[in-house]
Amino acid sequence: MNTTYCPSLTEYKRRLSREVKIGDLPMGGLNPIRVQSMTTVDTMDTLGSVEQTLRMVEAGCEYVRITAPSVKEAQNLLEIKKELRKRGCSVPLIADIHFTPNAAELAARIVEKVRVNPGNYADKKKFDVIEYTDSSYAAEVDRIRERFRPLVQICKQYGTAMRIGTNHGSLSDRILSRYGDTPLGMVESALEFLRLCEEENYYDVVLSMKASNTQVMVQAYRLLVQKLDEEGLQPYPLHLGVTEAGEAEDGRIKSAVGIGTLLEDGLGDTVRVSLTEAPEAEAPVAKALIDRYTNRAQEAKPIKELVISNEQLVIENEAAAATPASAAPANSSFLIPNYSLPIDPFQYHRRATREVLNLGGQNVPRVLVDISRLSSVEYADLRAVGHLYSAFLDKFQMNDLGADYLYSGQRPVPFMLPNGLREVVDYAAWLDAGQRADHYPVLTSAEYATAGARHPELNFVRQTLDSLMPAMLVQLRDDATAVLLLRTDNAHAMPEIRRAFFELLNHAVPNPVIIQRQYPALTPEQTQLYAATDVGGLLLDGLGDGVLLSTELLPERPKEEWLTTLDQLNQLSFGILQAARTRMSKTEYISCPSCGRTLFDLQETTAMIRKRTDHLKGVKIGIMGCIVNGPGEMADADYGYVGVGKGKIALYRGQEVIKKAVPEERAVDELIELMREDGRWLEKELLEEPMAG
Repeated sequence: MNTTYCPSLTEYKRRLSREVKIGDLPMGGLNPIRVQSMTTVDTMDTLGSVEQTLRMVEAGCEYVRITAPSVKEAQNLLEIKKELRKRGCSVPLIADIHFTPNAAELAARIVEKVRVNPGNYADKKKFDVIEYTDSSYAAEVDRIRERFRPLVQICKQYGTAMRIGTNHGSLSDRILSRYGDTPLGMVESALEFLRLCEEENYYDVVLSMKASNTQVMVQAYRLLVQKLDEEGLQPYPLHLGVTEAGEAEDGRIKSAVGIGTLLEDGLGDTVRVSLTEAPEAEAPVAKALIDRYTNRAQEAKPIKELVISNEQLVIENEAAAATPASAAPANSSFLIPNYSLPIDPFQYHRRATREVLNLGGQNVPRVLVDISRLSSVEYADLRAVGHLYSAFLDKFQMNDLGADYLYSGQRPVPFMLPNGLREVVDYAAWLDAGQRADHYPVLTSAEYATAGARHPELNFVRQTLDSLMPAMLVQLRDDATAVLLLRTDNAHAMPEIRRAFFELLNHAVPNPVIIQRQYPALTPEQTQLYAATDVGGLLLDGLGDGVLLSTELLPERPKEEWLTTLDQLNQLSFGILQAARTRMSKTEYISCPSCGRTLFDLQETTAMIRKRTDHLKGVKIGIMGCIVNGPGEMADADYGYVGVGKGKIALYRGQEVIKKAVPEERAVDELIELMREDGRWLEKELLEEPMAG
């Protein structure tokens, strides 16, 4: 598959976009990747908006977005701007517009940039299915274009930039009727507006393709870049963001999975991390994601290219040899054509693998935890990996974040592990322990090539891109017990591991792969963001059957610190799998980051709902501050909690309103009752049955 969405799949190259001037701070081109966020104060509160903007700028925001849902808020942007300039703050302001062209046209005369959503700017979102003929569809497009044209002309006249920001959850009924709820629909929604901009010779445009579903988000951005190139449109800068990412660790992991994957591809000119927290908490996270790429091109080691030659690679079952295709024996069973991109970057397909024990095949990706640096292991220590021991009952209980495998290295655990937990040891330790059936060995490449004894069911084999030579590929392909532990120490880690997966795919090697990443000398916050990027980006492309994360905490540290780190890494592993939509192990909250339209305290309400529902494995709950970010933005949610008025909440099942105007003090109870009616509610005490050791 030929693609142009990514400047390079094997080395870090940032996409060169068109420079767009936003006030005195240009975006795109050779400029740094910019940080931005959005105020949460009511836009009519001038001083409150100013004070919050100043805090955001202090935290690292280079652009500040403010909602303008109606003409009165758009007008008050002038007062906010005056007060900011009076205080010496020249940060460019962006007006966020939904539904109201008049507000956009006014704001474009005041601020440095306006953001419009093509899904609800003069278009309809009523969740109606409409049958369009080609002529009636074209007539609707013409109507919307004419409603949009005045804004383009005003922006051009005043030197105001524009973001055409598509949201997955707010595609219009018209787009949904023709393209469905797809990345292509998102892209086409933006291109309809963009084509008019170019007709008017207006090019100060930034584009975004936001979604709360990271798979959809990444696919849409990639497809957008591809379509811009195919249509000969300008290479407009990209605003990256995962919409309604949520709060705390989950929000940061989800943001890093989506945003980080695109940054690895060299895409992105500005970043907004959407957290259900104070907006000044968002900028440091965005900056941490961006800073990783400041010197990436200099720090990364070269990765071998995808294309090898015009010859074909022929590998025999017993030995490996490269020969021209004409010399291949007629019965050769391993004929490999020229290298190509063996995945579809615009649509999710999980790599097909053979099943080895409970790895690969149709199994969910597994979590491995490295406990090899612990000098001793006791029953109680397994709490750090999600297996809780009760001394009173002498039994284990596994929670939803219970690890699947322990890697104990040279020191096997001295007691029987609970059901559902398996142990991996170094090959030498496996031999010394008498080749135990309940231990699974991990072998180096050299050990694997020469070892006589192996486990009859499962053997882990350490591999890097460089070790995947033809002879090794054949040996792995023919071994129904082998699972790869794939790792790298390259700064450009995700693309190098992706390149190794391409090697396996191009050679039809079906072994499951565990993605192994080590993060020495990093803070827990950096480890969280980096691992979510490196592992999550691969999972989004359908690559990977498990994850093994580790740090290099010094061994002389107290055991309690090691256990805390193991707990963090175990939770992080499950969080990445969930954010990439490959293993749902806990409740998912799709909560908006709050803004001036919010009708209740989002942070407090989200915490309250989480406290009552966080035991519901795999249930997705949308928590939206207002109807603008309501049924559309929580398109993926099973249930929705949406502010519709002061103290009033609407409850949704999917995208259907079930209860309207519920008093806020009763809304959580009624949400739970709705789940109970659907048979999706479980009491927490029912989940606390211990399991046998």
